[in-house]
Amino acid sequence: MAPSSSLYSSGRFLTSRTASTARLVGRWLRPSCSLAMNGCAAGAGDRGAVSLQETRVLPAASAPLEAVGQLRAAVAALNADPPASSSGIIRIEVPIRQRGDAIEWLHAQRQSSLPRCFFSARAPLPDTPALAAADSSNNGNGFHKEQWEQPVSVAGVGSAVFFRGTDPFSLRDWRAIKRFLSRDCPLIRAYGAIRFDATSDASVEWEDYGAFYFVVPQVEFNELEESSVLATTIAWDDSLSWTWRSAVEELQSTLHKISPSSAKVNRSNLQTAIVNLNHVPTKASWDLAVTKALQMIKGRQTELVKVVLARCSRYITDSRIDPLELLACLKVEGQNAYQFCIQPPDAPAFVGNSPEQLFHRKYLNISSEALAGTRARGKTRADDFQIGQDLLLSTKEDTEFTIVRDSIKKKLEAS
Repeated sequence: MAPSSSLYSSGRFLTSRTASTARLVGRWLRPSCSLAMNGCAAGAGDRGAVSLQETRVLPAASAPLEAVGQLRAAVAALNADPPASSSGIIRIEVPIRQRGDAIEWLHAQRQSSLPRCFFSARAPLPDTPALAAADSSNNGNGFHKEQWEQPVSVAGVGSAVFFRGTDPFSLRDWRAIKRFLSRDCPLIRAYGAIRFDATSDASVEWEDYGAFYFVVPQVEFNELEESSVLATTIAWDDSLSWTWRSAVEELQSTLHKISPSSAKVNRSNLQTAIVNLNHVPTKASWDLAVTKALQMIKGRQTELVKVVLARCSRYITDSRIDPLELLACLKVEGQNAYQFCIQPPDAPAFVGNSPEQLFHRKYLNISSEALAGTRARGKTRADDFQIGQDLLLSTKEDTEFTIVRDSIKKKLEAS
């Protein structure tokens, strides 16, 4: 899971642009749509918690269709007798007596104008139970529940409240998010991401994300070990010009669009072909950058000891790629990794499959699981063992790991 205090390191942008629309490179066309309430509006971080924070649990349903009906009826009843508070957040959830697949549920929700998100924990690691999964029962506000209640995966659509800004993420922004999170409502969580370097110019595909983007979904599907939960969340704040009436009307509109069924996802391979591929920088420029970096590291006039080079690869395919199908294929490949998909309304999707958890906070304890040495997996257990031994005995990899560990330690000590 990804509570608002967790960051993920590796991912891929999927713009869903096919060869027939390649002429649109350089600009993005999208219809306007309501984004609900931006919880990071001016002054929001200086206010206290919203007036009302509540979770209501309805009777268990036998199937998602019944759960959707219960949620629609509950929201209608709530609207008939609305709360008097000028601000608040309410989660209504229905347990479902069968396990559903979160990514297949999300795949069935076809409204491109709605934001959507998906997060999945790592499969448990046999020898490291303390690091087996992210603390998915923690919403970033200090509450913890037992292991058996933790979701396997979470999918969400719509925006009860989102948090987006163009300036670097600050303590004030964090406080704006925490206004809507509560120890008493641990499953109300904000999912999203923060740019590593928000001071640099962003390329066009990042424009919808700003310097940071988090969202509390309007409708959320929690996949558990033996069951599921379908939930809806409504948030409002008169001081942010998002009244109860606006919030409930937007929620009812979203609930009307929700499909109770799931849609099978292709998990084997993507049925598409690459018609054009462009790397930035090119191989020649890349080789030159590597040479310069090595010269700088070997030179005595600099303290530089490590450089992480990166490139952007742009693919144009002969058919549109569904971000969730790509994510499902990644999920099959990487059971011991975190899968995620973040997609603001009518925007490119950001998907990833990372084994790392760069940052985790629980109470005042902060930990990091950065990886500093990787190899391709072997075809057999014996190959894997030999590759692992090579990693452990590599002086170069040990030096790199020490650099990364010390760098993270210094940054944590300075924060």
